[in-house]
Amino acid sequence: MIWVVDASVAVRWFLKDESHPNADAVLRRLVDHPEHFAIPELFCFEVYAVLCRLHPSGHDAFIKGVVPILNGGILRQPMTENLANQANHFVKKGLTGYDACYAALAREMKGIWLTFDEEAHRCLAEEGISHVLTMGLPENWL
Repeated sequence: MIWVVDASVAVRWFLKDESHPNADAVLRRLVDHPEHFAIPELFCFEVYAVLCRLHPSGHDAFIKGVVPILNGGILRQPMTENLANQANHFVKKGLTGYDACYAALAREMKGIWLTFDEEAHRCLAEEGISHVLTMGLPENWL
């Protein structure tokens, strides 16, 4: 199984007020098994922007905390025509362009998008390609 990690998960690794045990569980598994994870390239920009806005040392947190993860074996998918075409399907279902890219990558990889965005998850309920971490870890997590 490939797990597509949303930026909403990653920022919880660095922001005390946003921390969540399920985000921490994702991080532990990602560090141990990066080959089971993927992100669209926009993940990097989203996480950097949020950390710079909300973390007291956002740039340093990104360099010391996120860059090693990015260089540790996680699949970083660039935007392609195929991914954009798949994302368009999800935009039509009501997702933002950003969220649609995560959903499209999950579909393309036959994986599951891990997110804290309950509204986006509801838009995809019948697709079976997302899991909202406020409800716990996915059934097939281990």
